[in-house]
Amino acid sequence: MSSSDSDRRLHRPRTVLRDGETVTFLELFFDLVLVLALTQATAIMAADPTWQGLAKGVLVLGVMWWAWVGYAWLTSVVDPEEGINRLVIAGAMAALLIAAIALPEAFDDRALLFAGAYAVVRYCQLGLFWLAASTDDAAALRRSVTGLFVSTTIAVAIIIGAAFADGPIQGALWLLAIGLDLAGPYVFGSEGWRLSPKHFAERHGLIIIIALGESIVAIGIGAEARLGFREVVAVIVGVGVAFAMWWLYFDVVEKVASHRLQKATPGAEQNRIARDSYSYLHLPMVTGIVLVALGMKKTIGAADDHLKLVVAVAMFGGMAIYLLAHVAFRWRNVHRLSTQRLVAAVISVAAIPVALVIPALASLTLLAVIAATLVVYETARFRDARNSMRAQLAH
Repeated sequence: MSSSDSDRRLHRPRTVLRDGETVTFLELFFDLVLVLALTQATAIMAADPTWQGLAKGVLVLGVMWWAWVGYAWLTSVVDPEEGINRLVIAGAMAALLIAAIALPEAFDDRALLFAGAYAVVRYCQLGLFWLAASTDDAAALRRSVTGLFVSTTIAVAIIIGAAFADGPIQGALWLLAIGLDLAGPYVFGSEGWRLSPKHFAERHGLIIIIALGESIVAIGIGAEARLGFREVVAVIVGVGVAFAMWWLYFDVVEKVASHRLQKATPGAEQNRIARDSYSYLHLPMVTGIVLVALGMKKTIGAADDHLKLVVAVAMFGGMAIYLLAHVAFRWRNVHRLSTQRLVAAVISVAAIPVALVIPALASLTLLAVIAATLVVYETARFRDARNSMRAQLAH
């Protein structure tokens, strides 16, 4: 190696790699920006409770989710609070906030602003990844980052192009961008990524908490105009639904999945589990929670009215999506089918016609009964196994 090459390597920007499994305060700070994005997605659907509005909200969730997922993988490699990392992530936070603010008009007047901010978020991630991959022992990571650069550039270009389109074509371009992003890890492989498994699982658990927090926000917004007896009852029932969804994830599922990820062989096997179980399957979980939040917001705002078809589909279909994602999540991690959650998902879908002819508060109560019954059944049916598993994982 020549002295000039050594000098260039000595003076090029460097990044500090992660050393530890604990989620940092800067990561939590970064995740707070996603709270606004989830709130905006709910607001988009609430302001336009049509199939078109629902589609826009889901597309927004898909695009913002993949932006966040990139940083979950990134901060599993680099320490976000050290050196240049914190400055780049601060810049990404600002860009992500601008993108979140622009979301309600991301298909209209602020489409280009959203696309530009989104591009900055994605390329800040790529920049730090490239610095982390620039060491002599990171050839596999460099190949993965190169593949990510290709898929990201194509997806970002499509989002920018969509800013100049409208109607179904614009929606189709957004859907194409999301699809290409999701396909990227399969096309370019997952062998080269580096992962801190406990940190990675905890980061996604916190995002579920944030999504559930959005459902609480939706309840509050729905009740702020009026808080009579029916609204108070609706708030209590809504919190019960959110609590049941929390229980279904954090009581056992989160612990088992985190343990499975940590025990997997580092490298390709562990990375594939992280990709499938977390990057992919947590998206429908979050989407389901946000759709339920939309239904709760509309219910509490008009407890005596009947739910419109789109809102009923969102609320009960959202619960079904959430439960089906859990079924797939369990199958991916332990290769066992959760029959009771599959049945509960089918019942949720079957309840949609009922929700159209009964008051909204009764519909929300019906959803709460479905979720609570599932929690009670699992707790009683698998009590010994559950207690044993929780005790083992705690140690």
